[in-house]
Amino acid sequence: MFLNSWSLGLTLAGLIILVLGVFACRTAIRVLRHWNPSSDTNLQITLENEIWLASTLVAYGLGFQILTLVLFVLAADTFCQVIVGAMCATGALLANNFGMPALLVKIAGVFLYGFWIVLHKLDISSETYPLVKIKYIYLLLILPLLFADITLQTLYIAFLSPDIITSCCAVVFGSSAETGRNLIVGFSQTGLLFLYYGSIIVLAAVGIILLKRWLLPLAVVFSAGWLWFLGVATVAIISVFSSYIYAMPYHNCPFCILKPEYHYIGFALYFTLIPAAFFGLSTALVEPFKNRVDLAGQVTKYQRTAIKISLIFLLLLAAISSYHYLLYKISGGES
Repeated sequence: MFLNSWSLGLTLAGLIILVLGVFACRTAIRVLRHWNPSSDTNLQITLENEIWLASTLVAYGLGFQILTLVLFVLAADTFCQVIVGAMCATGALLANNFGMPALLVKIAGVFLYGFWIVLHKLDISSETYPLVKIKYIYLLLILPLLFADITLQTLYIAFLSPDIITSCCAVVFGSSAETGRNLIVGFSQTGLLFLYYGSIIVLAAVGIILLKRWLLPLAVVFSAGWLWFLGVATVAIISVFSSYIYAMPYHNCPFCILKPEYHYIGFALYFTLIPAAFFGLSTALVEPFKNRVDLAGQVTKYQRTAIKISLIFLLLLAAISSYHYLLYKISGGES
C-alpha cells in the first residue's frame, strides 16, 4: 500500500516531522543545560536565536501532525475500496492490528500536540520567554508519542493488504451482538440523550459563569467536564445521532457520516466537538502559568478566549447533531 498516493503523503509527512522532532530534541537538551536569561554570553545569544527557529518549526510540524488525523481517516476511507469486506474506514482500520491504535494515538495527539502550541504562543508573548524550559521539557515528553504516532501509521500501511478479509461497520457498530465485536452495545438511547444534553447545559452554564467571574474550582470542573463530554458526545454521535443521519435505525458508524452522500456532516460534528473539547480542557491547564513573569494578563486573555471558543463550538455541535434527530421527530417518523 506504500505506492498509494495517500500512503506516500502520510509517510513523507511523517519523515519530515520526525526530522524536525530530532532537531528540536537537540535544541531542547541545549536549552535545559545552558539556558540563562540573565546572561549575555555568546552561547545564550545563540540559544535565543536557535529557539526561535526550532520552536517555529516544531509548532508548524505539530500543527501539521494534528491535520494528519483527517488525512489518515480519508486515506482509510480510500483503502476500503480495495479491501474485501470493508465498506468504509471502519473496515479498513480493522484490516490489521495497527489501524485502530494509530487512530486513537492520533486523536490523543490532537490534544497533547495542541497544548504544546498553546504553551509556545504564551511563551513568545513575553520578552523574557518564561516558559521556554517548561515547553521544551514537555516537548521531550511528547516526542515518544509522536514517534509512536508515526510508527503505528507506517506499520498500518505496511501490513495493509487487499487480500485481507475484514468486517464492515454494520458488524462492528451494529446492534447485533452475535459477532461479539460490537463496540457500542449496551448503551441506552434515552440515557445517552439525557447525559448529552444535560452535559451541554451544565458546560454552557459553567462557562458563562466563568466569563463573568473567574473561580478556579469552577474552572477545574469546567475542564474536567469537557473530558467527560468528549466521551459522552462521541458515543452519542455513533449510537444515537448517526442512525438519524443515515435514516436507518441499525446503521451506527462514525465514519460513513464523512461521506458526500451525507453532505460531509461528520466533518461538521467532529470539527466542532474536538476543538471545543481542546479549548475547554486547556482552560484550567494554563492556570499555573499565571504566576510566571509577564504572563498573568496573557493567560487570563487566553482563558477567556478559550471559554468563548468552546461555548461557540458547543452550541454549533448541539445544533448540528440535533438537526436530523429533531427533523425525524417533527416530521412524524416516531410518535
